[in-house]
Amino acid sequence: MAGNDVIAEHGSFTAKDYHDPPPEPLLDTIELRKWSFYRALIAEFVATLLFLYISILTVIGYKSQTATSPKHCAGVSVGVGVGVLGIAWAFGGMIFVLVYCTAGISGGHINPAVTFGMLLARKVSLIRAVMYMVAQCLGAICGAGIVKAFQKTHYNQNGGGANKLTDGYSTGVGLGAEIIGTFVLVYTVFSATDPKRNARDSHVPGKQSMERTLKA
Repeated sequence: MAGNDVIAEHGSFTAKDYHDPPPEPLLDTIELRKWSFYRALIAEFVATLLFLYISILTVIGYKSQTATSPKHCAGVSVGVGVGVLGIAWAFGGMIFVLVYCTAGISGGHINPAVTFGMLLARKVSLIRAVMYMVAQCLGAICGAGIVKAFQKTHYNQNGGGANKLTDGYSTGVGLGAEIIGTFVLVYTVFSATDPKRNARDSHVPGKQSMERTLKA
């Protein structure tokens, strides 16, 4: 009786309480005739350009300031420039803003690794994935080129703001760090866009109580 009452109260149960969209076709040539497709490419290009422009400027600016700073503590400049934390905020803040601005247009990939992961999961077609990667690479090249045009001396002196291994770490360790970091990035994107999120959140007791309170 109790089980029947529960079913009567909540309705019949289904196998899934979320909608899993069908996989995208591998070769979707219809996209090439849609303006939304090219608008998405422009969004990816501009977003990647802005990301590289701001992040490289932040890194070479910090390196230029620390190189001329007389204040050092354990080999690290003290009280000069934005610091390592400021660089992290610049990268994270730009990604946050750019993804927010482009998520509704292109999905906010801004990274070939994310696009490749979406392709493997059949969330984008092969044509869209390839064109996204081309737009992202061109945007990155243009962003770095603009920085070099405006700050050529600092750009050349600091290696274009490129990452390099710290003394004491091998190439294998650096490669492992890059693999783990890229995995976390792509995993976060997939988790944030997973259609099961709504179903999962619907079982949170606190959320149900709050919804009932608001409805009352």
